[in-house]
Amino acid sequence: MSDYLVIVESPAKAKTIERYLGKKYKVKASMGHVRDLPKSQMGVDTENGYNPKYITIRGKGDVVKELKAAAKKAKKIYLAADPDREGEAIAWHLAHILNIDNESDCRVVFNEITKDAIKESFKHPRSIDMNLVDAQQARRILDRLVGYNISPLLWKKVKKGLSAGRVQSVAVKLIIDREKEIENFKPEEYWTIEGQFQKDKDSFQGSFYGLNGKKTALKTEADVKEVLQKLDGDHFIVDKVTEKERRRNPAQSFTTSSLQQEAARKLNFKAKKTMMVAQQLYEGIDLGKKAGGITGLITYMRTDSTRISETAKNEAKDYITKQYGKEYVGVNRKQKQKETAQDAHEAIRPTSVVREPKTLKSVLSRDQFRLYKLIWERFLASQMAAAIMDTMTVHLLNNDVEFRATGSKIKFKGFMKVYVEGTDDNKKEEDKYLPTLTEGMKVKANDIKPNQHFTQPPPRYTEARLVKTMEELGIGRPSTYAPTLDTIQRRGYVSIDNKRFIPTELGTIVIELVEEFFPKIIDVDFTAQMENDLDAIEDGRTEWVKIIDQFYQEFEKRLKKAEQEMEKVEIKDEPAGIECEKCGHEMVYKMGRYGKFLACSNFPECRNTKPILKTIGVTCPKCKKGEVVERKSKKRRIFYGCDQFPDCDFLSWDKPIARSCPKCNSLLVEKKAKKGSQIQCTNCEYKEQPQT
Repeated sequence: MSDYLVIVESPAKAKTIERYLGKKYKVKASMGHVRDLPKSQMGVDTENGYNPKYITIRGKGDVVKELKAAAKKAKKIYLAADPDREGEAIAWHLAHILNIDNESDCRVVFNEITKDAIKESFKHPRSIDMNLVDAQQARRILDRLVGYNISPLLWKKVKKGLSAGRVQSVAVKLIIDREKEIENFKPEEYWTIEGQFQKDKDSFQGSFYGLNGKKTALKTEADVKEVLQKLDGDHFIVDKVTEKERRRNPAQSFTTSSLQQEAARKLNFKAKKTMMVAQQLYEGIDLGKKAGGITGLITYMRTDSTRISETAKNEAKDYITKQYGKEYVGVNRKQKQKETAQDAHEAIRPTSVVREPKTLKSVLSRDQFRLYKLIWERFLASQMAAAIMDTMTVHLLNNDVEFRATGSKIKFKGFMKVYVEGTDDNKKEEDKYLPTLTEGMKVKANDIKPNQHFTQPPPRYTEARLVKTMEELGIGRPSTYAPTLDTIQRRGYVSIDNKRFIPTELGTIVIELVEEFFPKIIDVDFTAQMENDLDAIEDGRTEWVKIIDQFYQEFEKRLKKAEQEMEKVEIKDEPAGIECEKCGHEMVYKMGRYGKFLACSNFPECRNTKPILKTIGVTCPKCKKGEVVERKSKKRRIFYGCDQFPDCDFLSWDKPIARSCPKCNSLLVEKKAKKGSQIQCTNCEYKEQPQT
């Protein structure tokens, strides 16, 4: 018989904690939530204080039975769910089921699953924080009121299976608005003039800046001709040289949002995958007996704080001094927090910086290793000295026509020795040298070349860009980004092309209806204010029932109006112009969960359906008859196959190219590479330089 029972969410976490606590403690897993609102009904009494009706989640009966049996044998029960609103709510539900007093010292929280952190947390148990519970309840009830009222309305007016959520609708609206910006964008012409200059044996590049000392825009070819006509020969005078030293500070340690963004940029991880792998690293990895067994490798991964504990800072300082030298240790910078940051936990960091990624490679999966390495490098760099860059700007004059050349070189790498933050356009900071130039010198222009450009529309959202935008606008919180992006894809409201979101016809129809009848649901400012209200509940500054009531009073009126006035939307089938090979009737385009597909117009007598295949202009290399088409796996991953399937089973995860290998005449494919895409042979070692 164990003296103490500890309940956590997951079995992996349970194993790690049990080993640290010793024989007197039995650690069990609740497998997440044990109670929730029922799926079959609203479960919220809007007439009586929005009282939620909680039931045991289907399939959790055996878990609850096991926990109750273990609770009877224990002298004391500790509830050790995750240290956030969701974890507090899980602890509250468990307390209800196991008849534990909420005000007793039953709650234990820790930011990292390490021996010291676990043992310290059990010295300071506390009561359940009802403000956190109420904030979680408020979010859950709000989402239920929105989803369970608007969704059935969409089923009646549009088609079955649709849904509208509070945060997901705003995310889809952002994607739709961006698509409209792109469609309505009118490109504007502009020109640049690039010069290739020579000083002795050194050559360097410069760009046109302006006329008569003023910056001048080149909007037309006529503007360019006017500049070129002013040039007097091919020699320029160095009019001014400005040399400066620029310091570049490292990025702060990861928050949930910045981790998801950087993992998308550098590892090509979706937000959902990032959080899943981070959860594994947090809950514990078996490092082997000699290395300490099951150990949590990172701190809690749902956080909006960039704060770092003094213990972690000191450990990093010692490590940096030992590995790189004292000059690489960073100053104690003040951590800048966002105004909306809850700051409940530290930033995401390794539980010990001494655990170098390379020493763990054998015990981690490929994904675990790559994400741990990213977190470890980002944290270490955040504690390192600034990089120092020497920059030079040279002003070159020819008859009042001014060109400027800029150069920079890294004087001291500092944090850049370990890690440099990624960007959405994948630009890297590289040395750009200029020769030694002094005022009054003459340089020769070997080539002056004008270039025509057109302004580009704003880019479509990648996952990283959308998470960043949602965070900046205050939509959602750390725990909501990944599930929101996953939901809008599963619902078929958006599709992904070249890692960028595109709204589907179905998504556009749904959002237009929601916008017409429930404008606040997709209003960015309203949604952001609602997040602030939830934070106020957590802080104890307001009551959850008050916030729900303020929302529901107007929402209910709009709901009644929508039920009466929303017209039925008929998504008509479009003729496809081809016959069904099974019955001879015409095939039509139908709207499905994942977009359009081909179906027989003779349904239900004929149930023939086919995906809409995108050809890539390549003849099948196997059967020599069919066309290679783009397909999608069950997990929505793109692959390539023959349109004669199942008669021909050709398949490739890499995109085939419409030419053969010049060495062996085999199939060439386009493989994704770090710096773009690379064409290579499927049979021999032939490769072409990556295309950026």
